[in-house]
Amino acid sequence: MRHRKKTVKLGRKAESRKALLASLAVELVQHGRIITTLAKAKALRPFAEKLVTLAKKGTLHHRRLAVARIRDKQAVRKLFGEIAPRLSDRPGGYTRITKLWARRSDAARLALIEWVGTAPSSSEAGGTKESPAGVGG
Repeated sequence: MRHRKKTVKLGRKAESRKALLASLAVELVQHGRIITTLAKAKALRPFAEKLVTLAKKGTLHHRRLAVARIRDKQAVRKLFGEIAPRLSDRPGGYTRITKLWARRSDAARLALIEWVGTAPSSSEAGGTKESPAGVGG
């Protein structure tokens, strides 16, 4: 039975899954929104929200914990300096996942994941069949 086994494995071993989530979190922090597969977005959501919770606490210890998780000092600096103060009044739910189209090559369902403080533009989340400029398949 799979009771209480909620880790989504994403077809990877533990160390490569942690590296994938860390790199997706860095991209989310740097760009504010990213387009990825729906499964990866759903796996990224708790990881990213725990990072924001660390950043809201703001101590040196929590900053070091964040660096240990995502291994990018520039992203941690932006997370603690810009993103956490903007989301400081929210008790949780810092990310939004918007389902997009299916990828043409392998029919994987794509999703837009972004911080709640930003509104999705109509061209990105409007349900069009074309991918936005600069987003590879």
